[in-house]
Amino acid sequence: MIATALVPILVAATALLVLVADIAPAPGTTRGVGALSAAGLALAFVLADAGPVGEAFHGAWSNDGFTVFVQRLVLLAGIVAAIGSIDHADRVFPRRQGEYFFLLLASILGMTLLAGARDLVLLIVAFELMSIPQYVLAAIHKDGARGAEGATKLYLTGSISAGLTIYGASFLVGVAGSTSLDAVAAAAASPMLALGLLLMLAGLAYKLGAVPFHAWVPDTYQVAPAPFVAFLSVAPKVAGMAALIRLRGAPESGPAQELWGPAVLVICVLTLLLGNVLAIPQTSVRRLLAWSGIGHAGLLLVPFYLDSDVGNGAVLFYLATYVVAGLGAFLVVEAVGASAGDELPAWNGLARRSPGLALAMLLFLLSLGGIPFVAGFWGKTFLFQTAWMAGEVWLVLLGALLTVVGLFYYLKVARAIYVEPAADPSPVTVGTPTRIAIALALIGVVAMGLLPGPLWDAAQAGAQALGSTGPLAAGR
Repeated sequence: MIATALVPILVAATALLVLVADIAPAPGTTRGVGALSAAGLALAFVLADAGPVGEAFHGAWSNDGFTVFVQRLVLLAGIVAAIGSIDHADRVFPRRQGEYFFLLLASILGMTLLAGARDLVLLIVAFELMSIPQYVLAAIHKDGARGAEGATKLYLTGSISAGLTIYGASFLVGVAGSTSLDAVAAAAASPMLALGLLLMLAGLAYKLGAVPFHAWVPDTYQVAPAPFVAFLSVAPKVAGMAALIRLRGAPESGPAQELWGPAVLVICVLTLLLGNVLAIPQTSVRRLLAWSGIGHAGLLLVPFYLDSDVGNGAVLFYLATYVVAGLGAFLVVEAVGASAGDELPAWNGLARRSPGLALAMLLFLLSLGGIPFVAGFWGKTFLFQTAWMAGEVWLVLLGALLTVVGLFYYLKVARAIYVEPAADPSPVTVGTPTRIAIALALIGVVAMGLLPGPLWDAAQAGAQALGSTGPLAAGR
């Protein structure tokens, strides 16, 4: 039934409304397209579980608990990013606000479709619908060689990713005789199936920024619009992990885990090591957060490697905590960087210049570092607990060690904010929409930190829904 795809329909309708509003704006409503985008996404967020559970498009798409959880994470990221983009868009490219928010909504539409994809063709189409608008958004500043370089790296790496994904899918279709993920699950293990699954893993890992598919991350994060980078740093990770979990399917029910396991473990360890180690020498806060994000992609792969309902639930929970903390950190970067730049000296004395902004950034950094009692603490606690109970003690110890390394470079920023003297004592000017977006992210970080139980239960319910109705359930 089409009604099962209620969220993608609402997002598409919002994108069309933004397009119409941009073509024929009423006087004084130039900034209104951002508010309209956020309102449409908020409506979709509220109604995400209103659609009936079931299949649509002849079984190519499924609306279940897993789909709803992932969609809500993507919509939350979109709402905060849209609100946080209003000031930036009005200041930097006022005549292109409509196209900015339309492209943002188009990317979100791809993500909401990707969450429930149960067919290789739909998965690839949704993946590209998510990716192509991002190439344009990364270059929307048009600010010379640096901006072109970051956008070009994103585009070239994304093109290679698409090629790998499509090429891998062709092998899977050849083996299974169908584009359905159910048929892929039923296929007998073979070298062609292994090659197809590994190529698909490589293509989808690009969106996570996992090593060795990470080259685009630091340069793109440094030059793209900060509110868009806030979205780019979290939402594609949600969608990429959802696609990987959908393709692998229900735990221990098909050949994917057996074939993926060693490759996922290697990617996980390399990503953890490289992301955290190379974040240490960074002097740009944007690049520091970029390398940090690569390290977080490695942490996401720890419970994914375990292949269990609890592991999938830990992935979903960790994604939720990372979304709010990552969004908030980059929105504070936008507020500070708009006037002073992204280098660490620009953050000196921020606590005396803008105490509220400094406190918000500190809480976001503490959450990313896993300090009690903010959202990220529970994300890492549940992640490591899941791995420990699965017997992967050495992986827990490695993750814990690199978490300590992460605290070192996060505290470099905190030291600049609270210890170093300010070269410019004037307060940082922050527009009302940006303040609202930062406040929303801050509420999420604190609320998840104080009351993690409901979110953990929802994440586990979403993972179990996948186990009972997911594409590989037929192979159980």
